[in-house]
Amino acid sequence: MKINPSFALFAAVLSISCAAQQTSSNPPAISSTVVIVGSPQAVTLGESNRSVVVMATQQHPRTFQTVEDRLRTDSSTYIEQRGAGGAQADISIRGSSFEQTLALINGLRINDAQTAHHNLDLPVPMDGMSSIEVLHGAGSTLYGSDAIGGVIDFVTAAPETTSLRFRSGVGSFGANDQAFTGSVLGKRWSELVSGERNFSTGFISDRDYRNENGSSETRWKTAAGESDILLAGSDRAFGADQFYGNFNSWERTKGWFASMRQELGDKTSAAFGYRRHSDIFILLRNDPAFYKNQHIDQSWQGAVRRNEHLGAKSSLFYGLEGDDDSIESNNLGKHARNWGASYLDADLQWKKVSLTAGLRQEIISGGYNVTSPTLAGSYWLGSEVKVRAAMGYGFRLPTYTDLYYSDPSTIGNPNLKPESAWNYEAGADWFAGAASYMSVTGFYSRQHDTIDYVRPNPNSQWQASNLTNLRYAGMETAWTWQPTHKQQIRLAWTFLSGAQQALNGLQSEYVFNYPVNNARFEWTAEPVRGYVLHNRVGIAQHYQKDAYPVWDAAIARERGRIHPYLQMSNVSNTGYQEIEGVPMPGRSFSGGVEILLKKETR
Repeated sequence: MKINPSFALFAAVLSISCAAQQTSSNPPAISSTVVIVGSPQAVTLGESNRSVVVMATQQHPRTFQTVEDRLRTDSSTYIEQRGAGGAQADISIRGSSFEQTLALINGLRINDAQTAHHNLDLPVPMDGMSSIEVLHGAGSTLYGSDAIGGVIDFVTAAPETTSLRFRSGVGSFGANDQAFTGSVLGKRWSELVSGERNFSTGFISDRDYRNENGSSETRWKTAAGESDILLAGSDRAFGADQFYGNFNSWERTKGWFASMRQELGDKTSAAFGYRRHSDIFILLRNDPAFYKNQHIDQSWQGAVRRNEHLGAKSSLFYGLEGDDDSIESNNLGKHARNWGASYLDADLQWKKVSLTAGLRQEIISGGYNVTSPTLAGSYWLGSEVKVRAAMGYGFRLPTYTDLYYSDPSTIGNPNLKPESAWNYEAGADWFAGAASYMSVTGFYSRQHDTIDYVRPNPNSQWQASNLTNLRYAGMETAWTWQPTHKQQIRLAWTFLSGAQQALNGLQSEYVFNYPVNNARFEWTAEPVRGYVLHNRVGIAQHYQKDAYPVWDAAIARERGRIHPYLQMSNVSNTGYQEIEGVPMPGRSFSGGVEILLKKETR
């Protein structure tokens, strides 16, 4: 029998990892992990009725280079990366298009109104985050437009002590990285400031990049409750060879984000957010005058939320939200739209049964009126196994690029309809003691008026169009095991099947770029006191293509004040593309030192 070399590599790393087990200890219970996304209030993983993955970004921070690396550990989240170093990447959850995933910062929308290619243009450095939470499946009842395939919430960190961190490193392809994070913790207030800068000459011509982002977050407590102000910004310039066709392009984006949250007693809270984003795109880097786009879009959002307790364990949540976005562009023109929404969500619990029912009504300028319901429930079979099921409706408005864009290879469509989907899922969670967690979920998505770019042949332009009769079905599995407090092993696999006949003979640019198989393995251990070793192997197989493996590894010191680290990317030196026509870097190394200055508590 012939063995696929990708899966042979997977098995080899797994065997090495399992052979390195250490003596047993008492790690914290996985079921007690707090989840925010997908629920109007924070719940534990054991209480959630939905399929959710939580990534603790403050845990072993030097073993991951970028947010994209963290997201890749979830087998149902597929990253379609263009620019290295976090310059640009698309997100797909359960086979959704990159435009059908909603990105949030602390529950506020950061999706780009111009194009979803910029949704991961994050202004907050990863060192300023506490966690990344991924909801699988529709989330429009709580979050509105774009939440068809799933929702990703980037949750910022609150200081636990007064400290200062400096980091500097170098790596392959002329890579250079500097960062700092400072925090002050007072009796009734705190401040966290974080900044990062990285650049590279590129692993091939016209794939250089320079990324900068920084944030400042202030929290304080008043008689009314906690207040929070976040200010953040980013500046990214990168070579874009083959990103959008056979062109040696160049692009620069800038982003600004500001938010304020205020608790108004125990039951009410208010939030406000503002986002501004600019994009300069040059089609031919060696001939900027040939074709140049310049876009500036901005969005405003506000929300008032309230909850009422219905007995000891049940609650009712409701609120009002308002959003506005606009764009000024030499290519897309000048446009604006706004919408308002109200939502109601009931969380009912009785003995071993949990039931969540929600409804959102959205009124959008242009004559659109959207109703987004959701229903989810779970039942405990004893003390370790929970079965759950959910159904929900998600929708998305076309971006301004979808509607109005035009260049030599791509053309928009002002007559596009909003796309939508009904999503269904059923699964089970097994909490085998405090240190082991297994999850299995089957899912099905029935989409309507799916937006994609299609063409009849390679000599034609890509045309934004609505597709009909698009269906997805699949299964996701994950197992996390913590045999000791010094070791964790995680396995995940997602299988996906789509209905390609929806194309009716046309070629698709984005919608069918999903992997039919996506497997992930992680092993984290402390082989020597004070040092952490992290291995992760991913194997992806696109539709009608061969599977490919990518092996990343890192080692870092986490004790004391001086933390040297070494990060190794694509150790397997695999030649692969996450987006067709855009090659990814081969084997590379990055290393450096982090210095921690920390106020000692007594």
